[in-house]
Amino acid sequence: VQLQASGGGLVQAGDSLRLSCAASGRTVRRYAMGWLRQAPGKEREFVAAISSNGGSTNYADSVKGRFTISRDNAKNTVSLQMNNLKPEDTARYYCAADQRSSATFTFWGQGTQVTVSS
Repeated sequence: VQLQASGGGLVQAGDSLRLSCAASGRTVRRYAMGWLRQAPGKEREFVAAISSNGGSTNYADSVKGRFTISRDNAKNTVSLQMNNLKPEDTARYYCAADQRSSATFTFWGQGTQVTVSS
């Protein structure tokens, strides 16, 4: 499974961004997928995850009500809509597949940088 994230950028507090992840591999639609992030000097943390059929989602408390994860299995894509961004959301965001625990996934992409200025 290969994962390619895109959509990051530099925005101001209160703005929105939509991250996308293109997944390749014929079995990817079987996996729960998610987004994690890592800020400089901090550990990687769970952001959101979605079940294989898209019927179940879960979020970190810090992003609930602001971020929405979705997937399109026909296109092998997973998206993260991020609204009302805050400076503390600044991090490199990683798409991941095959969730084993909240922050443990089997497959990882290279990530995309999100920077939120105050």
